[in-house]
Amino acid sequence: MGISEAGAGRLWAAVRRQGVLLSEALAVPETGEVPLARSSRAWVRLLPHVLGFAAAAALLPTGVVVLLNDYGLPGGLAGPLGAASAAPLLLAAARPLAAWYIVFCANVLTALALLVWADSLGDQAWPWPPPAIIGYLLLCLPLALRRPRRTTIAVWLVTVVAAVLLGLLSPGRSPGSNVLFVVLSGVVLLLGGAVRERSEAQHTTEVERARRTLLEERARIARELHDVVAHHMSVITVQADSAPYRIEGVPEAARAEFSAIAGTARQSLAEMRRLLGVLRSESSGGDPQLAPQPGLGELDALVESAVRAGVAARLTVSGVGGEHGELPQAVTLSAYRIVQEALANVVRHAPGAEAAVTVAVDADRGALRVEIVNGPASAPAGPLEAHGTGHGLIGMRERTRLVGGTLDTGRTADGGFRVAAVLPLDGTTPGETA
Repeated sequence: MGISEAGAGRLWAAVRRQGVLLSEALAVPETGEVPLARSSRAWVRLLPHVLGFAAAAALLPTGVVVLLNDYGLPGGLAGPLGAASAAPLLLAAARPLAAWYIVFCANVLTALALLVWADSLGDQAWPWPPPAIIGYLLLCLPLALRRPRRTTIAVWLVTVVAAVLLGLLSPGRSPGSNVLFVVLSGVVLLLGGAVRERSEAQHTTEVERARRTLLEERARIARELHDVVAHHMSVITVQADSAPYRIEGVPEAARAEFSAIAGTARQSLAEMRRLLGVLRSESSGGDPQLAPQPGLGELDALVESAVRAGVAARLTVSGVGGEHGELPQAVTLSAYRIVQEALANVVRHAPGAEAAVTVAVDADRGALRVEIVNGPASAPAGPLEAHGTGHGLIGMRERTRLVGGTLDTGRTADGGFRVAAVLPLDGTTPGETA
């Protein structure tokens, strides 16, 4: 007996807890965006509001007329109750839960008013007139699309309870209306909730994919940066080791200092190699890439490969070398990768388009300017890839950020695309955007 009482107590506590959670779900303030609010087209953003207005405009006069003519409800009640059941559909897109409160209360009051003041219900549906059922179902759809599962469950349970209680008031009157109301509202809430959860899962997947792409690109940049820094550290090591033999009359203290510098450089190289072992992908097998990292000297071959792929590309390089000397390898590598990604995007998304690649040293700002501008595709045929991997723009931003530069991307007036980057030569961020 004691165990049974304890089990009943736990069951009652669980029921109470779920009841509290469901009641709280109906009291949570509405947040979030209106469906289609992020669309770039104005008419698409307005579409949910237009549909809500159309539904309210169609159901409001219909509901009033049905209550007056078919149910014989006095005009002083038919007008306000019909309006309260349909007008809140105007709020369905922005505030579906608030609209549900009004519509639900109006429908219950309508059922009670029909039971008390209607001349003769006859074979008419009760407690839910047909316009009320249609309006309620139209409201359930945006409610399920905007609110979490717990709220939709609470809404449906409240609907069931109201239907059962009203049915008990007059058991002999049109039970089919009650069953239809409960079943259809549950189906609409279930379908809307399924669509919402699928959309949320898809959004989460896209966010995770973008995050994974960003991490992969950063790992790739780190591997390439290792090769750049390792070269300079190796030069420091060689210079420090050979300085006592290349320079005559070096004091013993200076020899010790050169030896310490060489030892520190070798230690730094060892640490970098260990870090690189973590960043190497399984596909590379952890083997180092022995080929030198590309720079501005390889841009000609890169543009030629784009031409062979069908892009009418041309390259202009100015101000490189001469009085500016050798440019930092991290900057030239970033410039090469930006051009590479931009031309690859042209090949993928605008086959046959013309592209102009400009690389120039801006002496006034102490930066390397890189600009790739392409026109629209030469033919109306679709792009070679409908859905890219997302590495292009992410990689450009990361490489620009690596050297403290700025990046500007966007559509051009003729339907093409422009990528412009400013890469400072001294590692400081320029004062203005690209």
